[in-house]
Amino acid sequence: MPEDIFKDKETQIDRTLRPKTLDEFIGQPKIKHSLAVFLQAAQQRGEPLEHLLLHGPPGIGKTTLAHIIAKELNVPIKITSGPALERVGDLAAVLSSLEEGEILFIDEIHRLRRQIEEVLYPALEEGKIDLVLGKGPSAQVMRLDLNPFTLIGATTQYASLSSPLRDRFGIVYRLGFYEPKDIETIIKRSAKILKIGIKDKAVKIIAQRSRRTPRIANRLLKRIRDFAQVENKKAIDNVLAQKALDALEIDDFGLDELDRKILEVISNKFAGGPVGINALASAVGEERATLEEVYEPYLIQIGFLNRTPKGRVVTERGLRHLQNSSLFKHL
Repeated sequence: MPEDIFKDKETQIDRTLRPKTLDEFIGQPKIKHSLAVFLQAAQQRGEPLEHLLLHGPPGIGKTTLAHIIAKELNVPIKITSGPALERVGDLAAVLSSLEEGEILFIDEIHRLRRQIEEVLYPALEEGKIDLVLGKGPSAQVMRLDLNPFTLIGATTQYASLSSPLRDRFGIVYRLGFYEPKDIETIIKRSAKILKIGIKDKAVKIIAQRSRRTPRIANRLLKRIRDFAQVENKKAIDNVLAQKALDALEIDDFGLDELDRKILEVISNKFAGGPVGINALASAVGEERATLEEVYEPYLIQIGFLNRTPKGRVVTERGLRHLQNSSLFKHL
């Protein structure tokens, strides 16, 4: 179907924009520095990298880093997710198929079922898995030896992981929001890959509205490139960038319609808060997980929202933004 072809092409473009090596990876300098040491040490010893956990908001490079690690170590990588591993047998099949030194990347690892998580413990500590054959008194336990491997887990909800699972990772990194200058560098690099010219003022405008997140920066750049193509522009300037972002209803802080709706609902319907997350999710018509993982972190980061023991509260700064936002007045 045409829609499927479009999605495949978009996915291919996204992969093209991803950095392939640690040197190409922009931002997160402290993580890059220590990770380079750990990778070199593992290679010198001829051992797999220690199991590694990456956590932080969506779109900041967790999956990209996993691919980079595999490339730097020159080993294969298998990719799955917590929700995809529905049965113990699913995980056992994946683990038993891993080659020596191979990387297993589990995205959304916080969504693993507890019984599946427990199968991971001996796999991570001893390189073995226990399979229960049969049921009842006649059930038998068969222990399988695994090839040495590295598990890389990624999560947006670090606190949702059980302590026993967290403790079995030898390396834990929290990826934070990027500095504006790093986002600008990412935009320039991506524009070069996409073969579209871009002016410095346009770079700054896009970076300002990218929520300090590489994935969003690249997404906005691709959409602005569409505007440039339709208007027969060989380069993106500040006027075109501003026009396209206004059409997308992305304001000066990078907030979209749902961001503003969250602030507006808390402000008007719940008198500024506090309001519980379930009530807020119902009021804005979104899933709780979407609010917690995608929208709240940035709104809190820029000082528009506070998360208190009693619920979510809009800050004075958030209220001022609502009052001053011309886009908000048109909602």
